[in-house]
Amino acid sequence: MHSINEDELQPQESTTQMVRKHRSPFQLSLQRFLKNKLAIAGMVVLTIMICAAIFAPLLTDHDPLEHNLMKVEQSPNSEHILGTDSSGRDNFARLLYGGRISLVIGFSTMLSTLLIGLILGVISGYYGGKIDSIIMRLSDLVLALPFLVLALTIIAIMKKVTIGLFVVIIAIVSWPSLTRIIRGTFLSLKEQEFVLGARAIGASDFRIILRHFLPNAIGPIIVNATLMMATMIIVESGLSFIGMGIPQPTPTWGNMISEAQGLRILRYHPEAWIPPGLAILLTVLSINFIGDGLRDAFDPKSERR
Repeated sequence: MHSINEDELQPQESTTQMVRKHRSPFQLSLQRFLKNKLAIAGMVVLTIMICAAIFAPLLTDHDPLEHNLMKVEQSPNSEHILGTDSSGRDNFARLLYGGRISLVIGFSTMLSTLLIGLILGVISGYYGGKIDSIIMRLSDLVLALPFLVLALTIIAIMKKVTIGLFVVIIAIVSWPSLTRIIRGTFLSLKEQEFVLGARAIGASDFRIILRHFLPNAIGPIIVNATLMMATMIIVESGLSFIGMGIPQPTPTWGNMISEAQGLRILRYHPEAWIPPGLAILLTVLSINFIGDGLRDAFDPKSERR
């Protein structure tokens, strides 16, 4: 009977190593992400939340803005599975449509903050000099003021806060942290040999930033943008809870929880505020799990661990 020795196994090992070696960084990152069970669970839960918000008209026949004073603060029943609020509006409809507003605000605010932070971080980290000093001193000024105090001050000045205006206000007071992260990443790459080589052959600044800087900085950018979205959802909910966010009767999860400010609602109608509270909790946890999974996926050291 022929026995297999180590010499015969060597070509197979070399082939496996060669396949592994020729996998792209994206494939390696995707493999590390898919191994993170919490990140996958977060993706599933977040997908369910997004689908519930998108297909809200198919899940309920009630209008989230429709008042009915004959059905004020009803307990859950066959017509209103989560009861009604203090204005007779269906809580389940407001939960679904409120998810739309909360998720859109979280994503839009994250995207706006990312855009501001990316532009200023790239300019500051790549060009340096006086423009870097100006941007950093401006970020120091914004960071010196408490986030919520600054946001509340701007909101209080405005007569009426719309969704678009709310997104702009939060983005204006949130950009410094992301700008510093992008700036630090660009500074660490600025003197690398591949950047110096690109400059030596006459590549333009735009091409160097697009082809060499951004691909190497995409990991920290995506991770921080993901975690920022979770933070923005909490910020919107908190400001709406104290009456400084999206005004009533627009349905948001924060506006629904504000119903619990009354002791009677808090004690006798938990169906009015527990579902939106759970929705915020599950959404934020899911996004944080996804962010942790992305951080490990883009960290080459995690594969060796």
